[in-house]
Amino acid sequence: MRKAIDLFVNPNFATENLENPLTQDVNEFYFKRGVDFFQDCTIDGLLAEMDDVGVEHCVLTIDPEKPPPRILEFSRQHPNRFSLCPLVDVNRLLESVWAAEDLLDAEHVTMFRVMPSLMEKPPTHAYYYPLYAKCVELDVPLSLFTGIPGPKLDAESQNPIYLDRVCRDFPALRVIMTHGADPWWGTAMRLMIKYPNLYMMTSAWMPKYLPDELFDFMNTRGRDRVMWSSDHPVLDMKRCLECSEEIADKLRPGVMEAYLYENAKRVVLAKRKPAREQKNAV
Repeated sequence: MRKAIDLFVNPNFATENLENPLTQDVNEFYFKRGVDFFQDCTIDGLLAEMDDVGVEHCVLTIDPEKPPPRILEFSRQHPNRFSLCPLVDVNRLLESVWAAEDLLDAEHVTMFRVMPSLMEKPPTHAYYYPLYAKCVELDVPLSLFTGIPGPKLDAESQNPIYLDRVCRDFPALRVIMTHGADPWWGTAMRLMIKYPNLYMMTSAWMPKYLPDELFDFMNTRGRDRVMWSSDHPVLDMKRCLECSEEIADKLRPGVMEAYLYENAKRVVLAKRKPAREQKNAV
């Protein structure tokens, strides 16, 4: 069994989305799973699923301004198995950024997340820049959605070409393009070649449906730049990992291990080195 790290898990998915018409719509037209689509995770249940398939660690999406106490218990009880990823609302400007920073100070946080289609602003908008600066200051990677979203939300704001400006303005910012980059895969890969701190996670994609051009990139210049994740329970992590074995013959030796585990361990779970602490240490 291969080791894996899942960078995108939604532990409160049913509670947060059961009454959301956008989520109901995407289930009806994309996933077609009925009420089974909406599930909340429990600590024991998720640990059992992880142990069954070799997932060492899960990163859990959480609201930083109203963090559910039930979800905080995952990482409090099992910090080696779970960490948190606050979803920042840039439309609330510094309030949401400060809330994410407070959560980082108080809890086991390993990544921040932002969803441009939900913000209805491209990543070059000024509202994002306090978040980018804070991520650089704290040495926190940023998961940023790219690609046309499944829900009926703004698609243009998730075109990865906007990251060309972001990566130039913030060269130290580690950005992880999230949910792939369909239909702009070529643009996303070209940008990763251009910027050493730009990465991709293939959350919400069964590996067998990823384009061959991405496998070619992973086999060459992109070996250290692409990471697996599931979007569990939207996509079941067990099914995703079983599916990853179906594409194993498309990857060169060692690339699957980098994709499932090593890249996430290095980019997301490594010890942070905040910029201010590094400056003071000189």
